[in-house]
Amino acid sequence: MLWTITIASLLLAGLVFRQMFRREEEQELAGEDAGLAILEFGRAFPDEAIREMITTANGRTVFLRLHDGKAGCMNAHGHHYSCHLIEPGTVRVNGAGPKRLDVKFANAAYEGGTFEFRDERDAAEVSLWLLGSFMPGIASLDPQAAGQPH
Repeated sequence: MLWTITIASLLLAGLVFRQMFRREEEQELAGEDAGLAILEFGRAFPDEAIREMITTANGRTVFLRLHDGKAGCMNAHGHHYSCHLIEPGTVRVNGAGPKRLDVKFANAAYEGGTFEFRDERDAAEVSLWLLGSFMPGIASLDPQAAGQPH
C-alpha cells in the first residue's frame, strides 16, 4: 500500500512540474512571437515602419499600426505568418462583443474573421487603426479638411 501511494505521489508531482514548465514555455514563445512578427512583416513589406502592434488573446493574429496611418494584419500559420497590408477601403469592421471584432477584408477574405482581444481597450484601439486605414492620406490634407481645428 505504501508503494502505491509513493508511486501515485511521484506521478502527480511529475504532472505538476510538467504543467509549470509548459506555462513558462508558452510565455517565452509569446515574447518570441512578437519579435518574429516584426521580422516577418519587415521582410514582406520592407518600406513600412511599424509604430505599434497588438496581438489577439490567443496570440495567433497580430494587428499593426504603421507609420503613415495604414494598418497591417498578420495571421500565424504554424511557425510562419501570412502578412497583409490593409489597403484603404478594403476592410469592414463590426463589433462582436466587448473584446471582439468581426473583421472582413475585401481583397483577402481568408484573413478575416472574428478576433478576440485581451481587453476592451485593445479591441477599441485596433478598430480605430482599421477604420483609420480607410483614408490614410487624410493626415496630409490641411487640418480643416481632416476635421481638426487650426
